[in-house]
Amino acid sequence: MAVQPPPDSQKQAAAYAEEYVKISEEEIEEIRDALEGGRMAEAASKILENLQALENARLDIAVTGESGSGKSSFVNAIRGLGDEDEGSADTGVVETTKEPTPYSHPKHPNVTVWDLPGIGTPDFQSSTYLEQVNFSRYDFFILIASERFKSNHAQLAQEIQRMGKCFYFVRSKVDADLEATKKRRPKAYDEEAILRKIRENCKECLQAEGVAAPQVFLLSSWELNKYDFIQLEETLEKELPSHKRHAFLMALPNISLSILQKKKEALQKQIWKLAAVSCGIAAVPIPGLSVACDIAILVKSLSGYCQNFGLDDESLGKLAEKVDKTVEELKEVIESPLAKEISKDLVVTMLTKAGGGALMVVEYAVSTIPVFGSVAAGGISFGTTYYMLRSFLNEVAGDAQNVLIKAFESDV
Repeated sequence: MAVQPPPDSQKQAAAYAEEYVKISEEEIEEIRDALEGGRMAEAASKILENLQALENARLDIAVTGESGSGKSSFVNAIRGLGDEDEGSADTGVVETTKEPTPYSHPKHPNVTVWDLPGIGTPDFQSSTYLEQVNFSRYDFFILIASERFKSNHAQLAQEIQRMGKCFYFVRSKVDADLEATKKRRPKAYDEEAILRKIRENCKECLQAEGVAAPQVFLLSSWELNKYDFIQLEETLEKELPSHKRHAFLMALPNISLSILQKKKEALQKQIWKLAAVSCGIAAVPIPGLSVACDIAILVKSLSGYCQNFGLDDESLGKLAEKVDKTVEELKEVIESPLAKEISKDLVVTMLTKAGGGALMVVEYAVSTIPVFGSVAAGGISFGTTYYMLRSFLNEVAGDAQNVLIKAFESDV
């Protein structure tokens, strides 16, 4: 396993200290006090609470639009599911959603996408709709249209804004528009010009209904990696609180290199916490190594990395089917162990290989992570565990990028 050192420049270290410690000042002081008092288990317990709070942070996304606009397909696509997969939302041109229906993310149950009743019915009233769907439950709203945005969309957006929540306009099925235009006018076909025209038309319709400076994202639920999904993702990432941002990133389908990189960076920020918890709670000496840690925590963490990056059999199978390749073809570019291969014996082997970088990690952590400023918590055990986790994460993230490139060949 290739050893990946932490950042070495002073500027990188400052950024590391600021970004990697997503923890309140009060928590930092409590942890530091426990460490300085030699109460490593107490400090680790407090860090574990922080990790669990991040892991369990709820994110509720509301999706609504007129009947046949593709909202149920979007509910499925954003969770990495096809319309026929187990756990998918019902789809069809006839409105199938009669009341708010929750769909949990298949791998992140703390993230729920809600398929709301359609807004195109004759008796729709924006002022009562939000109350009917339990407005306060959702973190933000996605308003979908497959053709023009109408007064219903604008009225609902204005009501959402009035009540202090965020909303985002999504123009769906743009792939169908492009295909239809290409068939009608093959010689004059210009994809960028067509997309620009669709976007401008959507904005004009919303502005005519009183929505100031609307931002519209063009998407296809069948090809989520194309068009404006990355811009939508980046907008949501900026506007969500930090703990919900983490939940959102982890739940995103692995459809672009930029998403994979962001997942890697988000998980890197939690490594010092995992290492501290592993070495501070129920730590057991490992025969033949100067290391004591909780192997079970590390097995769970490494397996989680594999799943987050789609390197488990189920995810690889779905991807292979989508791109018309075999699972074996995708596995050819994977060098790290797959999720099902993570075991206690494998973790011990990786800890043995990571031991050489432990001292450097301890020295680095003492100078950059506030809670370890006065005590090199866990010493060699912390350093070895941290080094192993970081190296494995780098390998898995690299493999995920290679799989994506292999799957789509380009356009990622």
